[in-house]
Amino acid sequence: MTSSASADSTPELLWQPSPERVSETSMARFRGWLREQRELDLPDYRSLWRWSVDDLEGFWSAVADFFGVSFSDRGRRVLNAETMPGAEWFPGARLNYAEHALSAGPGKDADDTAVIFVREDGRGEEFTFGRLRAAVAAARAGLVELGVRQGDRVAALAPNSPETLVAFLATASLGAVWSSCSPDFGVRAVADRFVQIEPKVLIATNGYLYGGRRFDVTGTVRQLGDQLPGLEATVLVEYLDDAAELPGTTDWSDMLERHAGAELSFERVAFDHPLWVLYSSGTTGLPKGIVHGHGGMVLEHLKAVGLHCDLGPGDVFLWYTTTGWMMWNFLVGGLLTGATVVLYDGSPTYPATHSLWEIVARYGVNYFGTSAPFIQACRKRGLTPGTDYDLSALRTVGSTGAPLTADGFRWIADAVGRDVQIASVSGGTDLCTAFVGASPDVPVWLGEISCPMLGASVAAYEERGGELHEEVGELVLTKPMPCMPVYFWNDPDGSRMLEAYFDAFPGIWRHGDWVRVTERGSLVIYGRSDSTLNRGGIRMGTAEFYRVVEGFDEVLDSLVIDTSGAGETDGELLCFLVLAEGAELSALVPRLKEGLRDELSPRHVPNRFVPVDEVPHTLNGKKLEVPVKKILAGTAPESAVSMDALRNPDSLAPFIRMSGEETG
Repeated sequence: MTSSASADSTPELLWQPSPERVSETSMARFRGWLREQRELDLPDYRSLWRWSVDDLEGFWSAVADFFGVSFSDRGRRVLNAETMPGAEWFPGARLNYAEHALSAGPGKDADDTAVIFVREDGRGEEFTFGRLRAAVAAARAGLVELGVRQGDRVAALAPNSPETLVAFLATASLGAVWSSCSPDFGVRAVADRFVQIEPKVLIATNGYLYGGRRFDVTGTVRQLGDQLPGLEATVLVEYLDDAAELPGTTDWSDMLERHAGAELSFERVAFDHPLWVLYSSGTTGLPKGIVHGHGGMVLEHLKAVGLHCDLGPGDVFLWYTTTGWMMWNFLVGGLLTGATVVLYDGSPTYPATHSLWEIVARYGVNYFGTSAPFIQACRKRGLTPGTDYDLSALRTVGSTGAPLTADGFRWIADAVGRDVQIASVSGGTDLCTAFVGASPDVPVWLGEISCPMLGASVAAYEERGGELHEEVGELVLTKPMPCMPVYFWNDPDGSRMLEAYFDAFPGIWRHGDWVRVTERGSLVIYGRSDSTLNRGGIRMGTAEFYRVVEGFDEVLDSLVIDTSGAGETDGELLCFLVLAEGAELSALVPRLKEGLRDELSPRHVPNRFVPVDEVPHTLNGKKLEVPVKKILAGTAPESAVSMDALRNPDSLAPFIRMSGEETG
């Protein structure tokens, strides 16, 4: 695969921290600690990263010691062997994730703020660490009363609210296993996930808000209760005052009130004991249940949030997310470091596109995380939050969910602030973290992810497994990380996990993205490697295409499909466009063709540009490139994609019609 970027050209330097700023970071303190405690002289990030992947045992034991991880029976070894899959971390050690989130420490005094909750309709609430501990203790006692024990599953159909956070921490404190879906998921999508894990208790909201509308989901909850095998109780959270009640359920508020004053305690469990089950997108077939362990998440999120995000006691952390996206789990990790987490529930653009920026200013947010599409929406609407609001507390803007375009980078620098670090990060549900991203002591170059994360042995591989430099290849991890899945649910022989990550390069984690690693150590993600555009032998990731097309203000969203090899079709390159109001396709197409020809190659100019009302997205916001390609090749829609995994199932209609026209 080739890239349109020139290997010998260095992009514009958008941000570089001063030595004074670097010296105040936790990353600098960590290097100083290593010098004093381990006699390691690692003067810059690059040397620190190299050591972190060369000496996995030394690095991860240092993370545990630096952050004061509380183990029982820690054992002598950190890692049994550097094998994938099958690496066993901290054998014999016992700990609990919730204990690390709630135990006493800097920034966690009883009166320190743990949680700020903001809902799109203006409702808000704050929890101190003292109040949070008391609520978790009461919820824990309530779950015990309902029969929940270590290893049992607790599932939640709930929004990004304090009740959901309390329920998760209570579940984790017992050594039970948590799993959540956002309440906007349909019945089938939720059942496809929760039926697999057979929860003992379902915690559900009676409704949710989004975009100024109120949605009653008690019907969904009722149907779920009939479909979940082994379900013994449903706890209903009255989230909307006007939503219908549901007979036969336990009221959340009554449960907590009944157990007010309960003692908070924690079951210490094995390092790899299941903490939560996350799910793959489920675009084809049942979503895979991805199980992560207590220890792996404690260490990884302390490292990622505490070192890379540079968040600690007194800092304020907001990442816009729902409970159906792994970024919710990552956001909760802020509690591990003593930071205050901001839980926002609702539409990111309601009542206006600038609403989240107003919240960032109001609460003095230090790290604001969002998605690349949200950044694009702000840019296209001409927002200037750095001018319109007091963002003096803001140090970093994080972006994930899709590659951030160069225009997106430049907009943050120009419209938010030149002093604000741009943290474009990439990783995924599979590891519940980012393994390429940013560090407070590494510069930001236009359009590039700054660095591989500590402990992540990232490389680009060519098809035969050789490592590439300054060329685009498969994104791989060559060594294990503690946050890799403990296992897949209902995968007793591990075959599904092998197929998912290790079939291309045995013993090497293949992530499924195209990446280029630069001579500076920065990275550029070019999109999914399974939806590659292969035109005349020139292979290119779809993200490169979207960078060009969606850079036009007239284009709100787009989907590119290369039908080569997708059946009996003639190998067209098709570009589907969602146009802004008033945009004329006939006037836009010549400019699109010119831009794609100049910035990519003549081979990557589509055969056709087709307007559509919507681009199909999964519930987690991913574009449906591969399923749409299959549908256009004549695959039955129900075989190509699980409709309940889609945010907007009706958006498939034009592609189904097109398939019928071309095969009829």
